[in-house]
Amino acid sequence: MNGASREALATARESLDALTDNTSVDAAELAGELAAVTALLDREVSLRRVLTDPAQNGDAKAELAGRLLAGQVGGETADLVSGAVRSRWSRSRDLVDALEELANTADLTAAQRAGVLDDVEDELFRFGRIVDANPELRSALTEKAAAPSRRGELLRSLLGGRADAATVRLVGRLVTVPRGRSLEQGIDSLSKLAAARRDRMVAVVTSAVPLSDGQKERLGAGLARLYGREMHLNLEVDPTVIGGISVRVGDEVINGTIADRLDEAKRRLAG
Repeated sequence: MNGASREALATARESLDALTDNTSVDAAELAGELAAVTALLDREVSLRRVLTDPAQNGDAKAELAGRLLAGQVGGETADLVSGAVRSRWSRSRDLVDALEELANTADLTAAQRAGVLDDVEDELFRFGRIVDANPELRSALTEKAAAPSRRGELLRSLLGGRADAATVRLVGRLVTVPRGRSLEQGIDSLSKLAAARRDRMVAVVTSAVPLSDGQKERLGAGLARLYGREMHLNLEVDPTVIGGISVRVGDEVINGTIADRLDEAKRRLAG
């Protein structure tokens, strides 16, 4: 997002944080209602444009949103949406993207309160790897010809009882309402959002053998010093790396594997 939308999103995030700081607010219920509003505005393009029309008064747009949502969602959700439409958005779609992020953040907040945020992060990571490794599964979960309800049922049959309820809800929304994204992109965005709940960065660590607890602790501490932020480690074991480890933080890759050194040596000899 750029310009006005970026500022509007920052304001919406602050409003959500202020609301969910109150532990009496049911964050999971709030997430579900925000997700429902997201789906509505994603479908109703004309309504979305009215609510983001820069020529219209912000208070008037907020009042309209309040009337539309009255009796459909709780007061907290209605207030968040009304506040969001009162802001100025560069593109109408940015409002929907923002509400979707708020819904996901609310679900992650619920997981954090329950003490299972680490589990949700790990489950998102592992599910993403399963999808990467199984093209048939990916196709079944993203098949446009299949009804969203069928895709959702398939996902629940895969994760139900095996993953936290928050993970099932988060991935379920990606599967049933993809909004033009690939499943991989959606899971990656969720992983980053989960890490941001703790102001952490995500490091994908690939090693030939599982790391010991001491190695993980030292690696996490070293990366935290390097990047100046707490680091969450997503661990992969890949025997093909031969030895050492490879670390990816965002778009940056730190290679220290024997396989990587051999490849570099081959390139030098060939050059």
